[in-house]
This record gives sequence, structure tokens and C-alpha cells, in this order.
Amino acid sequence: MITRSEVKAWTVREPAFDDIMCSLRSAPRTPRNMINETRKLVATARKFNDEVVHPYALDLDRTLQEDPEFLPWEFVRQANRRGFYSMVIPKIVGGKGYCFPAMSHFLEEVGTECLAMSNLIGVHYLGATTLLATWNMKLINEIIRQTPEGEKTDDPSLLTLAITEPAAGTDVEEVALLDKGQITFSIKRVAGGYVLNGTKIFISNGHLSRWHVVIGYEDLSRPSESQLVLVVKTGTKGFSFGRKERKMGQKGCPASELIFKDCFVPDDRVVFSARDAARLKRPARETSRQIIEYVVSVSRAAVGAWGVGAARGAMENAMQFAMETEVDGKLLINHEWVQCRLAEMYKTAALARLAYMENNYANGIDGAFQLLQLKPLYYLMKILPPAMIDRFISPALGRPFTTWLFRKFQMDWQKDDQIYRTTGWGSLAKVSGTDAGIRNCQMALEIMGQAGLRHDRRVEKILRDSKLLQIYEGTNQLNRLNIFESFLARHNPQIKVYEHE
Repeated sequence: MITRSEVKAWTVREPAFDDIMCSLRSAPRTPRNMINETRKLVATARKFNDEVVHPYALDLDRTLQEDPEFLPWEFVRQANRRGFYSMVIPKIVGGKGYCFPAMSHFLEEVGTECLAMSNLIGVHYLGATTLLATWNMKLINEIIRQTPEGEKTDDPSLLTLAITEPAAGTDVEEVALLDKGQITFSIKRVAGGYVLNGTKIFISNGHLSRWHVVIGYEDLSRPSESQLVLVVKTGTKGFSFGRKERKMGQKGCPASELIFKDCFVPDDRVVFSARDAARLKRPARETSRQIIEYVVSVSRAAVGAWGVGAARGAMENAMQFAMETEVDGKLLINHEWVQCRLAEMYKTAALARLAYMENNYANGIDGAFQLLQLKPLYYLMKILPPAMIDRFISPALGRPFTTWLFRKFQMDWQKDDQIYRTTGWGSLAKVSGTDAGIRNCQMALEIMGQAGLRHDRRVEKILRDSKLLQIYEGTNQLNRLNIFESFLARHNPQIKVYEHE
């Protein structure tokens, strides 16, 4: 037969077994109760769609076309009352503790009716995930805990990620491009903290959020080695909101300009700095990359799920049209060419869903979800009463040793191959899902003809909303390069990626 050493030797050859079998490797380690949690969140989303999202989606889109300054506070409050902003927040920081992978399925379901409203919920977790990716347990506990508290008091406490700048978008999501980008956001060290000057743009939910997780750089001549992560609260002196972008799609979710003018951030609001990076085993540049990859490995699964939601929404609306419309004396749905188109649309959505699910499996065994999905810890969090967590665990999170321990496990002990695997699948999920959304919209319009261009038929809105998915969370071009680097180039030193002539 074959020896154990031979098995190892043959399965590390490309494509590496561990890279292409994340779901198989994950299966025995995954807590069985995650199935029930995912089923519950899918059902919750479908109920929410019927009660809120479907009746409101076109009205919200129309309202923003007429009044670009409108903010959908009532929708945010409804989502807040239903506990959607703390669903997958870990119980140790006050959340409901549903498994993170279930959130992708929740967002897909809501996205079938309206990507903007799904984004109004989901992008809060982008800010939360960025905070979690620093493993600064004191600030994580202090700030994220305000979200479940705000659900109890009907006072939403949302988070944003503020990273994009006027002249640096895709550049700031890839460390290899960071030093070549036009970074202008200034962070200056002063006594007791930092002073921020500059602008962040395209910040989803900016005008609606209480906390902003700001990523900047102390030394603009070498930003990849001087990354800073800070938190700024709305209302802080020197911080204000600028314009809201007038977008083609996803109008209901504001894309905000954040303006910082001599905005002082004290040291106790610094989440991660070069001094923290110096205590870890990787060079500062690689640690900067690791933090960004932790975030996008999670967030790109969500964007892929939105793409699948758009693909399903286009398919479902086209099918409804075909069941109501007669051509040549018979229902359009009974024409074989239409049946083939709809089958193709179903296939496109289903395969894209498998990509974001594989992304989540990779994060469960190699990335951000490792600790949360360890069976002993997972089930311990299910049975521990909140009072015990608040009394014994929460105080411990404020100790420096706890942050050191989490960073040791999640950062120092994460291998480079694990980073490549999780970020590679994140990009695969993002590209697959977002391209699926556009493709299915095009096929829906082929079936519906000119009727598909009408606002009340919804497909033209889905198409406008879908196009944005191919651009944010790294353009699909950047994500394709990341797939190439992560899975095809990393073991071939003669291949150079992200090099400009």
C-alpha cells in the first residue's frame, strides 16, 4: 500500500489536500449544534423578510433616490430590537453567541430581498470583526458589550471599519500594495495619545454608528510597518461626518465620509500599535498583514453570501414572472429555454454558496473561528449562565495577561499556510458569489425582457445593488490576484505578485 510518510509527501503537493478539503477536515471538529443554530437563523431571516424587508425594500430605494440624505433609523431600530446586532457576538462579551458561520446564511437570506438592508445589519460585524482581530480583550469587552446593552435599551450601538481613503482603496486591503499607495491620513504621536487628521471615505453605516474602528499608520513613508488600530466614538471632539455618497446601488445603506481635524485619541483607545506588534514573533509588516487577513477572511464570506442572495433574488423574481406570463399561448415557465435558464441560475447560486461555506470551514479550523468552535469551549459557553460570565470571565478580560494569551494562540501560533488558506478561500468566496449575482441578474433580464427594467419588478434594483459587491471588500481583480498568490504562487519563489513595472 502506502506508508504514512508517503501519504504526507503526496498530499502536500499542489493542490494541497488541506487547501481543498477544508469541509472534510472540519466535519469531525464542528459542534453538531451549529446545524441547529444555522437553521434557526435562516428561519429568522425568512420571517424577517416577510414581515419587514420585502414590503419595505422598494420604498427605501425610492426614498433614497428622492432624498439622498435620508437615514434608515427606523429599520436599524427594528433590527436592534430583534437582537440582530449581537446574534453572533460571543457570549463572553455579552452577545447571544450564535456561531459566526450562521451569519453568512442569515445575510444571504435577507439579501435575496434587499442587499442594502442586509448590509445595514451585516456591516456592523465588519467593525466588530476588525476589533476582534486585534485580540485586545479589554477594549473588545468594553466596546462590543455596548451592542447587546443597546438592544435592551432600544439605543443601537453599531460599529464601523474606517480604512478606505480618498486616494487609497484597494491598496489598504493588501499589505504588498500598502507602501505604494497614496496614504494621506495622518496620525501623530503626542503626550497621552495620538492626533488624527484626514478623511476616511465609503464607510458603510458611518452616519448610523456609535463606534468607528480606524486603521491608520504612524509613519506614512512605511505604512506597512507602522499600522495603528484605534477606536473613535461618534461625538469625539475633532471628529465629524461629511457627505454621504450618492451610489448607484445599495442606496439604503449609507456610505459615509468621516472627517478628522486634530482629533485626539487617548492611549486607552488604541487597540493595536507597532509596540504591540513588536511583542509578537512576526515582523511588524507581517503582523499588519495577518490582522487584515483575519478580517477579510471573514468579511469576504459575507460579501460572497450577499452575492448568492442577489443571485437567488434574481432567479426567484424571474421565475415568478415566468409563472405569470404567457408567450405563444402557454406560460413562459413551460418553455424549455426558460427552464434551462432557471436551472442554470440555480446552479450558479448553489455553487457560489459552496464557496462561502468552504471559506467558513477554513476559518473554523485555521482562522478566526478556531477558539469559538472548539467543542469544549463552544458547549461551555452554551451552559454558562450570563451572570457567571459577567462575574468571573468579564473582569478577567481586562487583564493584560488575557490579551497576551489570546494573541499568542491566534497570532503567534497561526501558521503562514493557514493564513494563505483562509484568505485564499475568502477571495474565492467573494469572487464566486459576486460574479454569480451579476450573472443571474443578466439571465433574469433575458427572461423578463423590458419588464425586467421596471422598478416594481425588483430585478433592476438587484442588478444595481449587485454591481457594488464586485467593487468593495477588495475589487474582484485584487481578489483574483490574492487567489493566485494564496494557492498557485506561494510555493514558487520565482513568481512575483503585486509588482508594478
